[in-house]
Amino acid sequence: MNTQNTLNFNRIADAIDFIKNNFTAHPSLDEIATHVNMSPSHFQKMFTDWAGVSPKKFLQYITVSHAKNMLRNKQATLFDAAIESGLSGTGRLHDLFINIEGMTPGEYKNGGEDLFIDYCFLESIFGSIIVAATQKGICHIAFYDDEKLAIVHLQKSFAKATYTQKENSFFQTVRTLFNNNFNEIQKIKLHLKGTDFQLKVWETLLTIPVGQLTTYGSIAQKINNPKASRAVGSAIGDNPIAYIIPCHRVIQSTGIFGGYMWGPNRKAAMIGWEAAKTFVQ
Repeated sequence: MNTQNTLNFNRIADAIDFIKNNFTAHPSLDEIATHVNMSPSHFQKMFTDWAGVSPKKFLQYITVSHAKNMLRNKQATLFDAAIESGLSGTGRLHDLFINIEGMTPGEYKNGGEDLFIDYCFLESIFGSIIVAATQKGICHIAFYDDEKLAIVHLQKSFAKATYTQKENSFFQTVRTLFNNNFNEIQKIKLHLKGTDFQLKVWETLLTIPVGQLTTYGSIAQKINNPKASRAVGSAIGDNPIAYIIPCHRVIQSTGIFGGYMWGPNRKAAMIGWEAAKTFVQ
């Protein structure tokens, strides 16, 4: 690392430390930039380039992280979490949670206590899958080798939700899809929980046609965040809906297929099968 890069890195590290130590005061961009002796516009660009998110978004992440730690305490109220996080009230906390976590602070605190999730096990051309749905739509699809472990993984998202193994009206569409009727994919309703960034990445994945591939950098470009390839990779790794949200169609810029949470061999099989299907058509 050259002298200038070292200086820039130290400034960003100092800024991150300043934000962490002063997040309850919600320092402005000008205040953080002044702390590291930079102009606000120059600091904004440098911080975003190095951290992958803006200073404001990073501050929001730190604030929500603190509130989440508080809400894990059963005795803490939403008001307590809001005030201790430097927010003016529960309304601000609610808006921040919706923006960052994709759920209300109450939903986070009760762990999905009022949520009812149906699930079932299906066979697909790429292996056994577990499918789960709320009343709003499909919330989880994953390949599995062990049913018990598949259920454990499903329940991690909402530890207090009520789970029932039974058929759900949404499951038939998924079954039809995996029986090669890909015209049905537009009819599948999804109920996704994620940050704005994750949802934007997953929405972009849905635009990749069958038989085509793209790269992490291309996804970052499409969401107007070209420096965020690593963050895109993280969001893709958190994809809760196997195959339907086609994270398997994203490969490295070198042409290497890369990893896949449900196994690189399965990813290669999917890519090859889709390419053959497209060629035949």
